[in-house]
Amino acid sequence: MNTQQTFETGQPTGAPRATRAQFVTNDDKDMLRAARDLVKDLGQAKASIYWADMLAMAAIAYAALVGAILVENFALAVGLGILSSLAFYRALMFIHELTHIHRDALPGFRLGWNLLIGIPLLTPSFMYEGVHTLHHKRTQYGTIEDPEYLPLALMKPWSLPLFVLIALLAPIAFMIRFGLLVPLGLLIPPIRRLTWQRASALSINPDFRRKPPEGDLKTRVFWQELGGFVWSWVLVGSVFVIGWKPLLVALAVLSLTAVLNQLRTLVAHLWENEGEPMTVTAQFLDSVNVPPPGPIAEIWAPVGLRYHALHHLMPSMPYHDLPEAHRRLVKELGIASTYQSANHPGMLALVSRIARSTMIARSKR
Repeated sequence: MNTQQTFETGQPTGAPRATRAQFVTNDDKDMLRAARDLVKDLGQAKASIYWADMLAMAAIAYAALVGAILVENFALAVGLGILSSLAFYRALMFIHELTHIHRDALPGFRLGWNLLIGIPLLTPSFMYEGVHTLHHKRTQYGTIEDPEYLPLALMKPWSLPLFVLIALLAPIAFMIRFGLLVPLGLLIPPIRRLTWQRASALSINPDFRRKPPEGDLKTRVFWQELGGFVWSWVLVGSVFVIGWKPLLVALAVLSLTAVLNQLRTLVAHLWENEGEPMTVTAQFLDSVNVPPPGPIAEIWAPVGLRYHALHHLMPSMPYHDLPEAHRRLVKELGIASTYQSANHPGMLALVSRIARSTMIARSKR
C-alpha cells in the first residue's frame, strides 16, 4: 500500500477511507478506547482562555461595525463590515460551548456572553441549550428526532444553495420572533405555543418540535426573551433617532455572519444517513474534521468546530483542548486508522462531495 500522506489530512494516498456504512451496527472499540484513555488529563475549561477570546472578538466586532457605519469610503466600509462579521461569527460560536460545559465551570460566562453577544444578535443561549444536546444522543443522531440533521447529501441538488442562502433572512426573522411573536404570544396562547415549538431553536430539521422548557432553563428563557424583545424594539426605534443606515449596515453584517454559519453547518457532516440510528463510530464518520495545517478552517469553523467529528467522540471537551486531543489520537492510532477517515482537506472539497452525492441520489430516483 502507498503510505505517502496527503498534506492536508495525513491520510495515506490511495488508502480507502473507513465509511459510515461499515460501522452502522458495530463500533471501532480501539478508537473509542483511545478517545477515552488518551485525554484523561484534558477537559477542564480555562476561564482565562474563554473570557479573553470572547471579549476580544466582541470588541473587534463592535468597533469594526461602528467603523463600517461611519466611514465614507465604500471599500473601507465593506472591509470593516466583513471584519465585523467574522468577529461576530467567532464570538457567536461560543453558544456551542455553553451547551456542553458544566454549568459551574465558568462562573458568569453564560450571562456575560448573553449580554454582549446573544441578546444583541437576537440568538440568546436558550436557542441552543436543550436542543444541541439532542443531536449528541446515541439513539437520536441522524434520525427524525435530531433537530440538527437533514440528509442533505441525499436531497435534490437545488436544496444546497437554498439551504445556505435562506440564512440571509435570519436577522429579520429573529427581529420578528422577539419583537412581534413574543408579545403576541402573551396575548394569544396558540401563537406562544407555535413560537416555542417552531421558532425557538437553532435547528435545521423542519420536523423538529421543541418541548416546553423546564427547571432553570425556564427562568433563563423568560429573561432572555425579555431582553430580546426590548432590544428588538430599540433597533426599530433607532431609525427614528439616527436614521436607517446603522440598522441596515448591522443587518447586512449579521446576514453575512448567518451565511458563514450555514456554510459551516453544510460541511459539518456528510449528511448521508437516511434516518436510522447509528453507532458512535458511524456518527463520527458521518461528521467532519478539518485539521491543520490549513489555517483557513479556523476562520470558517472557529472555536473548535474544525474538529467537529472529534467533538462527537468527546462532546464535553473544551474547544481549547481539542487540538491536543487530535494530535494524541493521530499519533496513537496511526495514519490508516478509522480516526483518520473523518479528516478532510477543506470546505471546497466537502461541498463538492456533498454536491456530487445529491447528483448521484437524483440519478437513482
